[in-house]
Amino acid sequence: MTTPLFLLRCIQLGISLSELDMLTIGIVNDMFSERERDEYEWKEVASQDDYDNF
Repeated sequence: MTTPLFLLRCIQLGISLSELDMLTIGIVNDMFSERERDEYEWKEVASQDDYDNF
């Protein structure tokens, strides 16, 4: 990941430069990945019975 791409991800997540002192590159990547998954339309969602059987 390049520096400009990393800074773009930070802007997309709403992370300020002062907040970057407390975060690692890995945490920012994880936050961006989770945000992308939140917008995904899941075809199948597990029910409580599925968890109990697991």
